[in-house]
Amino acid sequence: MRYRKLGSSDLEVSEISLGSWLTYSGGVEAETTRACTEAAFEAGINFFDTANVYGRGAAETAWGEILSSRPRDSYVLATKVWGRMSDDPADQGLSPQQIAKQIDASLTRLRTDYVDLYQAHRFDPSVPIEDTIEAFQKVVEQGKARYLGFSEWTPEQIRAAIDIAGPDLFVSSQPQYSMLWQAPEAEVFGLSAANGISQIVWSPLAQGVLTGKYKPGQPVPEGSRFASADMAVSKDLVYSDATLEAVQRLVPIAEEAGMSLPTLALAWVLRRTEVASAITGASRPEQVHSNAAASGVELSDDLLAAVDQALGDVPVTGPALAPNAAAGIKHR
Repeated sequence: MRYRKLGSSDLEVSEISLGSWLTYSGGVEAETTRACTEAAFEAGINFFDTANVYGRGAAETAWGEILSSRPRDSYVLATKVWGRMSDDPADQGLSPQQIAKQIDASLTRLRTDYVDLYQAHRFDPSVPIEDTIEAFQKVVEQGKARYLGFSEWTPEQIRAAIDIAGPDLFVSSQPQYSMLWQAPEAEVFGLSAANGISQIVWSPLAQGVLTGKYKPGQPVPEGSRFASADMAVSKDLVYSDATLEAVQRLVPIAEEAGMSLPTLALAWVLRRTEVASAITGASRPEQVHSNAAASGVELSDDLLAAVDQALGDVPVTGPALAPNAAAGIKHR
């Protein structure tokens, strides 16, 4: 496993990290969660990403129990705030009151005094951005988080925060990024890099599409992610025959290079120096080890050209799998 510096922080994170969105929030059994987490440590993964809203605290609780047995300095722990945490519509967002409430609740569930990285899960246009920034800064001042980040913010939102608080406010950006969704390359990568902000990318395998298990003209496999009713919107956006045919064209390219398609897809993401880590999910320990094998894989120019040719006319900057609605920026 190789490690990369996270933005302007002093954190060194594994190129492959373990996330908990659709798995450890209740999608898999507790013992499987533990086995996958142990496999991550075995593979050299030191970076674990979760969020308070995953299972409304279930993912944080699971990792709080599992990670509490390990030395706190042996892993880098990240969580997020923004999503609704109860049936109360007001129990969400990035107001100072909500941030103060949710960081304490997250720390309790995670059984730790601090997180290494605290992230705004999305942007909150209903709260003055100055209030959100000051609330996040207070979390750091109180020692409850070492560094701050954001997820799926637009370039305009990133610039607004930097204009107010300077380039040292955030150390990470968490956008969706994969062969099938390359939009962050246009502005977010460059803007972030110029301000000491690294990318921690989610869905580098396009929610499983880049594993090659979904075949054009065939039904969605039973038990797969897109077989879930909860994934219907994402499925409609990416599950087209044109996309699946392009993915199948990638399979022999990966095989000829002596690697699996997921390894190729993860190495493709990591080819960018702006990316500090690729967040991967796993429901089996062997998936963890397989994903970790992508760290350090170098892709030749010829191989990258072959990937581009295989993708052909498939849109790679169209609607995101989980679009972040660009909204106005509220000021005091």
